[in-house]
Amino acid sequence: MKVLRQKALKLLARREHSRAELARKLAPFGTTEEIATLLAELERTKLLSDARVADAYLRSHSDRFGVARLRQGLRAKGIESELAEQQLAVTEFPAELTRARALWTRKFGTPPADRREWAKQARFMQARGFSADVIRHLLREPEES
Repeated sequence: MKVLRQKALKLLARREHSRAELARKLAPFGTTEEIATLLAELERTKLLSDARVADAYLRSHSDRFGVARLRQGLRAKGIESELAEQQLAVTEFPAELTRARALWTRKFGTPPADRREWAKQARFMQARGFSADVIRHLLREPEES
């Protein structure tokens, strides 16, 4: 159990991990019961917090991704959907159109010249998790609002 705790603390010292991530990484080193006990202890002592993980992820990725992609990233980290939605609601970051415009400006900077270029830019923005309405508005009027 002591070795398991040391491995967990070493992982947490590098970066925040969600409960699911830490459980997955510790699985080869202990039984399910030992891992569950350790994770409960780490949560009780506030060394492990899914809310902190979600907040850190949203703050570090919100300038590059839309809400859909942020939600997907939280889900991939093992954050429960209820907590993910709560964190998305309380985290303060610029409006989606503002973030999309900043990303689009860094990547492209000039309005699409033809349909092919429009489609390329739209696919890029869609892959980053921005909604179709935001993409349409952005590509039709790139310099406005």
